[in-house]
Amino acid sequence: MSTTIAVIGGTGMNQWPGLVIEKRHDVDTPYGKPSAPLLEGKVYGVRAIFLARHGEGHKLPPHAINYRANAWALREAGVKSVVAIAAVGGIAPWFPPAGVAVPHDVIDYTYGREFTYSDGSEGSELKHVEMTEPYSERVRRELLHGALAAGIDIAESGVMGVTQGPRLETTAEIQRMKRDGCDMVGMTGMPEASLARELGLDYACLALSVNWGAGIMGNGDIHAEIHQSIEIGMGKIRAILSRALPALVAKDEEM
Repeated sequence: MSTTIAVIGGTGMNQWPGLVIEKRHDVDTPYGKPSAPLLEGKVYGVRAIFLARHGEGHKLPPHAINYRANAWALREAGVKSVVAIAAVGGIAPWFPPAGVAVPHDVIDYTYGREFTYSDGSEGSELKHVEMTEPYSERVRRELLHGALAAGIDIAESGVMGVTQGPRLETTAEIQRMKRDGCDMVGMTGMPEASLARELGLDYACLALSVNWGAGIMGNGDIHAEIHQSIEIGMGKIRAILSRALPALVAKDEEM
């Protein structure tokens, strides 16, 4: 594979205008198989790898995703930069449904997931990975520049709280997260971010708010809200990536 950039996502990923998938790579890793084959293709004039986080058909729940295999497979494919698309719930008042943000920090509320390569197994190396800034500032900057160039309103920062899923949170849980300083809540951001850091991948998240967190705003039909937000928001995501991906590939080739 001859590409340095990957997009991890799911909903709407295979329906981008101009996206041409050229190869499917069924790979294996020391940690098992990734969620889905690595799809190598071309979009917006650049070559990239696309990985369906929840598997083909969107069947894998957040806690059952093989995050270690996903990150390892991308690194072995020659990827340097990773853009992770995440559908999240809004907690901060400035992050309504269909809003887009580039989070700068994360709080991990998950449990029981395989969260490190330093697992004490034979051949593994003990690493105390540094997470003061969990997201790559270089990738974050290009995503923000891409939004500016596309004329898309975007939140330039935010704290992502990551819960176990697949159930949604209670009102009390969202209020606790709000007190903790979370601006949004998702289910897949960890250990995805920390594993990418362990492998030296430049990783950042492009978060799409698809609903309000429990008890934040109203009690309408949450599933209808999610569907509508995805319909609107994925257009914004694609517009941002149309500017950001070419810039990231150009920078990767300079490294």
